[in-house]
Amino acid sequence: MQDENTVDAATPDTAVDPVEPDTVVDAAERETNGARRPDQSIVAYPDGPLLVRGDFEIVTPSGEPLPRNRKTVALCRCGASIIKPYCDGTHKLIGFRTDD
Repeated sequence: MQDENTVDAATPDTAVDPVEPDTVVDAAERETNGARRPDQSIVAYPDGPLLVRGDFEIVTPSGEPLPRNRKTVALCRCGASIIKPYCDGTHKLIGFRTDD
């Protein structure tokens, strides 16, 4: 059984890394050095997606709610995901880089 923060490549509302599916969540967990995270957070993952954790509603520009099955989702920042607004891991394939 997966916990709510586990990345799952089978659902479109999560970060998908074709090589290492848990990389995004694991790295973000390491960055907190075991510190307690707030119940809600948005983390700009270096060279990758925005990790959205907690009770947030994600909506379209017209205000329609988007499906969300997990408490942690990854939103695309590179613009190349085929499941936008969610991340599909394409940032690694295209060499997307951020300044952070």
